[in-house]
Amino acid sequence: MSINGAMLAGVSGLTANAAALSTISQNIANVNTVGYKRASTEFSTVVNAQTAGVGYSAGGVQAAARHFISQAGQLQRTSSATDLAIAGQGFFVVTEKSENLTLSDARLFTRAGAFKIDDLGYLQNTSGLYLQGWPVAADGTVNSDPSDMSRLRTINVGSVGGAAEPTTRVSLNANLKSSQAINESAQVPLPAGATAYDPATHSMSMYATDPATGVKPDFEITVPVSDSKGGQRNITIALLKSDVANEWYAEIRAPAGIVTDLGSPPNPADPTTAFGLLRSGRIAFTQDGRLDVATMQGWPAGTGLFDDPTNAVLSIGASDGTAPAGPVPPVGNWDPSLGIAAQTITFDLNASAGGLTQYDSTSIVQATYTNGTAFGNLTEVKIDETGFVTAIFDNGVMRRIAQVALATFPSADSLTEVSGNAFRVSQNSGTYNLKAPGTGGAGLLGAQQLEASTVDLSTEFTGLITTQRAYSASSKIITTADEMLAELINIKR
Repeated sequence: MSINGAMLAGVSGLTANAAALSTISQNIANVNTVGYKRASTEFSTVVNAQTAGVGYSAGGVQAAARHFISQAGQLQRTSSATDLAIAGQGFFVVTEKSENLTLSDARLFTRAGAFKIDDLGYLQNTSGLYLQGWPVAADGTVNSDPSDMSRLRTINVGSVGGAAEPTTRVSLNANLKSSQAINESAQVPLPAGATAYDPATHSMSMYATDPATGVKPDFEITVPVSDSKGGQRNITIALLKSDVANEWYAEIRAPAGIVTDLGSPPNPADPTTAFGLLRSGRIAFTQDGRLDVATMQGWPAGTGLFDDPTNAVLSIGASDGTAPAGPVPPVGNWDPSLGIAAQTITFDLNASAGGLTQYDSTSIVQATYTNGTAFGNLTEVKIDETGFVTAIFDNGVMRRIAQVALATFPSADSLTEVSGNAFRVSQNSGTYNLKAPGTGGAGLLGAQQLEASTVDLSTEFTGLITTQRAYSASSKIITTADEMLAELINIKR
């Protein structure tokens, strides 16, 4: 009986070492698989119940595969902007299909981050699995939930079209010549035959349309602005030196497409409508040539170009008559045929670097700084370490599309392995916890990087040798037991 037990123990050794060979071959075959986690076969003894006085019964050995899923591999640099690796804990959440996902569709988890953009614009890895993330709202917020998988969406960068940003801020760096000769229309008393400057009846805006009806400005500053559709339009600031020292008359003239009487068609009888005058008033300078903010703030309302030069805001209503948000009323609306959104433009006239000055030097515009951009096309996709997927356009606009979600588990090594170098939740792994990269123990993302396989060839080949020898030794147990049984049978001859 003990000889039969020894033979069965040898058979268990053959079976266990064959299982060990399977895991080693799997590891070696996946030595270059991105994000692959090595497995090993661990042995444990099988002990039979023993009865005193009847000899020893060998139990043998049993094998169980162990997956080192939580073991991190080395990160390697690549040339693709959509290649992702996780530096730390966590798994990418992926699905087998990109669209029309339901709660019953399987969610898988992987560290294989070799993603590329498929023909529909979705991020898909080499196993055909689609990357999931939280969409970014228009205001830049992310509606995330650590336990709600339904809030995730398949990340799509192909649906992001061209982008345009409206101008909201203008910063001027210009000088007005302090010794500029005073135009006869600005002199007091008025010279014979001259027509006094008046923003309502004899303005610089009129001169831009008909020189016979207006006053030629001493200097003009053209400010390019972008509307909500990326259209390029010019706002003009016209300036006329006053007969009062250190003061200038100023007008802001509308760009093309503005109806200045808030929505109704232009009225030629109304000069402020017909000639696009948005705002008029005076500007004062100090004796050392800087903008005199205190003096202008002390003027009666409506005297200065802006009542408060530190809050110089110009509001333009939408084509449908909608006013911009904020306390400043619009000076006009975009033409209804343009279909343009409302916008508010803040003028920085007293910037620390430059601003509007009055020195005894040539009137000149040194620089005009504006934000806002014309229409641009998608040129690049970037993913930062916190998981935000950003679309970059050729006009300089950057727009966040989504944030990659990472899933962590109480026991990641207990996940169930599936094809495609991915895993699914098991009873022993515990439930997932969705986190943004870099928060709550989740690792950071590494763009243009991939996680290498955790297989060490030297370890695997060493294990291959020992497994082969152990298998041979187990086979010797069987042949030896066979020879002993043969001797026992040969006793009766």
